[in-house]
Parts: sequence; structure tokens; C-alpha cells
Amino acid sequence: MMGKSHLVISTGVTLSAMSLLGLQITIPAVAVAVVSSLLPDIDEPNSMLVRTAVPESLLRILQVSLIGAAIYLYFAGIAEPPWNIALALLVGSVSFLPSRRLRHLVMLLIALALFAFADAYDPWNYIAACVLVVASVVPHRGITHTLYAVAGWGALLYFVSPGMEDGGSLWIAGSLSYGLHLLADSLTQRGITPLPPIPVKLRLKLMSTGTKKGSAVEKVCVMLTLALAVYVFVLV
Repeated sequence: MMGKSHLVISTGVTLSAMSLLGLQITIPAVAVAVVSSLLPDIDEPNSMLVRTAVPESLLRILQVSLIGAAIYLYFAGIAEPPWNIALALLVGSVSFLPSRRLRHLVMLLIALALFAFADAYDPWNYIAACVLVVASVVPHRGITHTLYAVAGWGALLYFVSPGMEDGGSLWIAGSLSYGLHLLADSLTQRGITPLPPIPVKLRLKLMSTGTKKGSAVEKVCVMLTLALAVYVFVLV
């Protein structure tokens, strides 16, 4: 499914289910549900979540900065010729990497910054940094699309929010929204492998992203989600 569909369906169903179960729905819980609905696709540089966090404008700034750094290395006399040329070419060539690779680079740089300078946000800074590092090196629909990831994300939310009044709502919102994303992906032709290394794919083949049938299935799921939300939050 596309990012917007994941956002609407996972978040809508999660909040509706929490309301039906009598769980407290707070702003942090809603935020966690929203992020978790897109989080499995953090391993895809062109996903909605990554493109929002690392927009094209930031990539252009990075490219210009790398070219500027290459020019500086060439003229600054930091290294003797021909090593200054080699350094300049090495740094400058990075600016011509495809957008996917540049986003991976940005994700790694953000992770390093979180490790080094964000102590005030402990432990969330380390959690975010670790997620970014892992996401930048694993293949799409790999470890992030497994039940291990659902359990790990839920456990992180559970253990880092014991002092918060809505701590219970956070880990439930995160786990459920994340799991619903995986359930939606299991409807596609590609499917997911929920428990690697066990070579069992969950693949119902009801849709294929980018096709008319896939778009129709997505629209139906979105409409059902909206109907559920109206029933829960307006009619009940």
C-alpha cells in the first residue's frame, strides 16, 4: 500500500480499537500511532516517512555543501598534491549519488548527531539513532517488516514510558499501528516474511501497488476505516 493509505488505515483502526477497548487516547498516543503507521517503511528511502523527514530541499543543501567542502579541500592546503585532488574528488563525488543513497547518508548523519549532541532527550535520542542506523543498512521489507520489529518497537515504548500517565496507551498504540501496517503489506503480491529465518511468507495476493486493482482495494480499506472511525467517535 501507499504511505497515505498506511497512515489513514493503521492510525484510524488503532485509535478506533483503543476507544472501543476503553483506553485513553492522548496526543502522545495519537502521535505514536501516526509514526508507527509509517515506521516499517523507514528502510525505504523513498517512503512517505523518509521523504517527509528528509525532503528534496535538504538533499540539495547537502549536495551544495559537499561540493563546497570539495573545493575547500582542494585549495586549503590540508593535504599535499595529488592527495588534495583525491580528497576533493572523493568528497565531491558523494554529491552525485542517487537520492536514495543521499537519504541514507543523511539518516546516518542525523543518527551520529543524535548520539553526540542530544543527551537531553535520553533515551529517545538513542532509540531514534539506532532505528536510523538499522534502517539505512537493511533491505526493504526485511527486518522492519517482521513480528520481531513489532515486538521490539512495542517493548521500547513500554520500557521508556513507565513514568508517563499514558504509558500504557503509548505501547499499545505503537504496537497495534505498526502491526496493522504489516497486515496491510501482507495483502500485496510481494507480501512479508513475518518470522525469518523461517521461510514462510504471508502473502494473500489481493492487490499490487500501483495497479488499478491495488488502488481499488486501498480505497475500499480507507473507506472502511473512515466508516469505523465515524461509528466509534461520532455515533457511539
